[in-house]
Amino acid sequence: MQANSKPTWIWYPGDFEIWLGNIFNNRRTERGAMFPPFWKQDSHYVTVEFSKSFTLEETETITIYSEGQFNFAIDGRLQFPANTYTIPAGEHKLNIKVWNQATPPAIFIQGKTIVTDSSWLTTYEDKLWIDENGIAHGSGIYVPAASWRFDSPDTPPSSYQLERREVRPVSNDTITANSTLYDFGRETFGYLKVSGLQGAICVYYGESREEALDRNHCETLDRLSSHVSCDIVATSKAFRYVYIEKEEGTSYADVLMDYEYAPHDQNHSGSFRCSDEEINKIWEVGAYTMDLTTREFFMDGIKRDRWTWSGDAIQSYLMNYYLRFDTECVKRTIRQLRGKDPVTAHVNTIMDYTFYWFKSILDYYEYTGDVDFVREMWPRMVTLMDYVEGRLDANGMAEGQTDDWIFVDWVDFPMHKRGTLCFEQILLMKAMETMAVCAQLLGIDKNDYHKKSEALREKINQTFWSNDEKAYYHAIEDGQMNKQVTKFPNMFAILYGLSHEDQRRDIMQSVMLNPDVAPITTPYMRFYELEVLCMDGLHTQVLKEMRDYWGGMLREGATSFWEKYVPNETGIQHLAMYGRPYGKSLCHAWGASPVYLLGKYYLGVKPTQPGYKEYSVEPHLGDLEWMEGDVPTPHGMIHIYMDRKQIKIRATEGRGTLILGSQQYTIDSNRELVVTLS
Repeated sequence: MQANSKPTWIWYPGDFEIWLGNIFNNRRTERGAMFPPFWKQDSHYVTVEFSKSFTLEETETITIYSEGQFNFAIDGRLQFPANTYTIPAGEHKLNIKVWNQATPPAIFIQGKTIVTDSSWLTTYEDKLWIDENGIAHGSGIYVPAASWRFDSPDTPPSSYQLERREVRPVSNDTITANSTLYDFGRETFGYLKVSGLQGAICVYYGESREEALDRNHCETLDRLSSHVSCDIVATSKAFRYVYIEKEEGTSYADVLMDYEYAPHDQNHSGSFRCSDEEINKIWEVGAYTMDLTTREFFMDGIKRDRWTWSGDAIQSYLMNYYLRFDTECVKRTIRQLRGKDPVTAHVNTIMDYTFYWFKSILDYYEYTGDVDFVREMWPRMVTLMDYVEGRLDANGMAEGQTDDWIFVDWVDFPMHKRGTLCFEQILLMKAMETMAVCAQLLGIDKNDYHKKSEALREKINQTFWSNDEKAYYHAIEDGQMNKQVTKFPNMFAILYGLSHEDQRRDIMQSVMLNPDVAPITTPYMRFYELEVLCMDGLHTQVLKEMRDYWGGMLREGATSFWEKYVPNETGIQHLAMYGRPYGKSLCHAWGASPVYLLGKYYLGVKPTQPGYKEYSVEPHLGDLEWMEGDVPTPHGMIHIYMDRKQIKIRATEGRGTLILGSQQYTIDSNRELVVTLS
């Protein structure tokens, strides 16, 4: 009898991500000092039980590999410790309990028909009791075990690491007799390697030349030393430039780096080319920015925070769906951000980031069709929403408490973030709507999330909409309406379906296209601003915005996109943020939004049924003469070419619809559709 499946390592769901996330989030340093996150960090369950029943036609020998100490029971009877066991023919229940304080308890079983895979069940709270015959019985809450791609006994989950390749600097400048500046050509991430080091050196890293040469203010630095000549590898950093000062009597032979990266399948990746080379460069740098910030998890910026932030991550997920379609990194990040129960604070302590976390699960399902992940996350969605609802005010609205961070965005104009913000209510409405959709998907009938979301929708419109301003007001503060009009609640009213068609038209004219409304200066919220403009058909204007804003960063020498860009700043002003001369991240995930916009609103591809079972293609050239690109789907690719005369579409899965104004054409998989434009 053949094995049911290929054996793989299994563990309790979420534990691998929480353990790995703790390592990931605690790598941040500021001028050599470690800088841990300020939110609660959970730990993996240190004792976990795995269980499965089998019917064997013949005696079978199995080998057990484990991460941690374990005991093994056959039909409730503990076995003498060993790694190899013989299981007699017949029906049997196997239980393995693993303890590991350092890394997530995990097992790998290899046999002829008995192998570990996701069909095993696992629990962290086995309520064990022993009967009068010495038989152990358990009544814990069991869930399906987690697994990934750890398919060899020699590659347990704790061995996971990203890939590396050696990179040399493109140039070096002698600054003094004992100091040299190395330039690696563009923003990068990895491990500096100094070969043949004997003595001591001080290393100053910089995303810019100015930062690396500023020993007193650069954000990251190292001191490396060795009494005998040897090769030294520093801890991972982000940099383009490295400035090295030798202490007296020090020598070294060479400087290079191990570039660290998450591998991807180039044959299952998005692409974009068009008639405008500046737009092509913007897409390429956006893709490189995404690749740099796609690591064990989706991180915000590779130099400074190096953390997972829910608000940053939801944008990374969306960009990823049009670039690498790395669904495993999406799931890892969502699990890691959520952590474990009990809930004691908002995700990242930020109220809006909690609401984005819910929305990210709905987005994931729409792009992948993976209902199993929704089912896995549902219990933690419920407990997180319980926490949210327990903090609503008497009107059922979300108001920041003393231990909440209300972020919204970094703004360069006066804007209070206290009281009951309209922006937050819109995000809460969408979170409740997500709960309603997921409950229905899972067949959970007894839920009132839909009623709650609709009630909140009505309340937002009654409370914050102004017929005079044709816009949503900002907030209620101390019982009074703050009548400030900003783009934040108004564009999300369009994005999240709060506003009806008449309101949407009013908002576009009175807010989104109104030069008197304060501008957005971060790529973070420009992501949503430009999406709204695309939804309104303003594709030519958005291309101009891309050329001005992202093209502006390129003209300043950017090799990856920044955390923030203010066009009227000059020189080293572009490097400063948070009151620090080099505090700004020059490689920030939320800066890569053109990758998403060009894929969804120019190539025009989006799923209309979960997992691209059905999809639409509604391409727009704007002021381009031609464009061509690929959009990855769960199991294939969609290729689009368009110029002023024709459109060609080729897809490898799903059933698509090409939309050209009032005309529609069917796209069949593995058959090219060619449409001539009149």
